[in-house]
Amino acid sequence: MKILVVDDEKLLVKGIKFNLENEGYSVDACYNGEDAVTMARGGGYDLIILDLMMPGKDGLQAAQEIRGFSAVPIIMLTARSERSDKLMGFESGADDYVTKPFDILELKARVRALLRRASLSAPAAGGGSAGVLQRGHIAVDEERRAAYRAGESVELTMKEFDLILFLMKNPGKVYSREVLLDLVWGYEYQGDTRTVDVHIRRLREKLELDPANPEYIITKWGVGYYFNEK
Repeated sequence: MKILVVDDEKLLVKGIKFNLENEGYSVDACYNGEDAVTMARGGGYDLIILDLMMPGKDGLQAAQEIRGFSAVPIIMLTARSERSDKLMGFESGADDYVTKPFDILELKARVRALLRRASLSAPAAGGGSAGVLQRGHIAVDEERRAAYRAGESVELTMKEFDLILFLMKNPGKVYSREVLLDLVWGYEYQGDTRTVDVHIRRLREKLELDPANPEYIITKWGVGYYFNEK
């Protein structure tokens, strides 16, 4: 497994790199957002650990650019723990969030959890399209981890795909944010329930014909979300 670590604190990067390499990972490092985007574009990474606050292009900007061409899992690091910072990180495409100072054992556990989920959901070589679910103009191919809007391919992050797949497999059933965090994110995740709202909004922007008036990804006010059976 190949990991990219990005932080302007070189001593911190050195420590993370040392610990992850001791776990058997191949680790590259850089120290700014510009290099992170360049390396992500050509590096074939399985996971990126990306600092939020860096001079020049920060982690939010870098994550947004990376999401333009890759669905690689991203763990965002930050020295601040405010809810707004976390939500901005998820808005930019992060899959998980760790606040500094952190226990290296916690970070390694988050890395293992994300890589394990990515591995379990990876498409099988030569897989067919038997796992395609389609409702109206929205289709997802479970085996290929692909999503389509009116026949056009749409790039989803790992967690966006997991969420829409879960909802489409259970049409008409309403799930609260807490239940979705438990069933889709898993027990390792301890984040804010508004993370679900962020991912729902991004899915609507990517998959609905009119995101402001969604046909399929529906809010049940005061309860949660569901996928329309129509």
